[in-house]
Amino acid sequence: MVQLTRIYTRGGDKGKTSLGDGSRVHKTELRIEAIGTVDEANASLGLAVLHASGEVAALLYRIQNDLFDLGADLCMPDLNAGGLRLIAGQVEWLESQIDLFNESLNPLTSFILPGGTQLAASLHLARTIVRRAERVLVALSQESQINLEIVKYINRLSDLLFVLARHANDQGRQDILWVPGANR
Repeated sequence: MVQLTRIYTRGGDKGKTSLGDGSRVHKTELRIEAIGTVDEANASLGLAVLHASGEVAALLYRIQNDLFDLGADLCMPDLNAGGLRLIAGQVEWLESQIDLFNESLNPLTSFILPGGTQLAASLHLARTIVRRAERVLVALSQESQINLEIVKYINRLSDLLFVLARHANDQGRQDILWVPGANR
């Protein structure tokens, strides 16, 4: 378990940070950008969960924990060096949640505008941050080896957040539909 006795170390004052293997890298490296964007997505879920309850709140807390696992995976660049790795079962769990929550929703007849209830709007915001994290992770995977379960996980997570936002909008009945060209 991690134990932090000091919050500041002064180690990053010159623009570098440490990875889980002890190596020092510039804070502008794509791996650090990926870790930071995943952290931002996690923080946005922390805001969304303020408006959630019951099984949705529990699901969001579980995802937040998984996102810490994902960050731990990313901070160990050598895939053969052990460490905590995201696994296929975590991706499969997301898929099961997508299927579970999607089965009660009416099929979409249009794209929807991000909004509706406070929870839905928060989930849509989190979804867009997760999508940005996905773009950064794909870019990282093109220059470095990463655990590809990470990319799958983050891709499914954005889908789940979309479905949960519709669920939060009274099973999709309060979704705000896009009307193409409505303001021409």
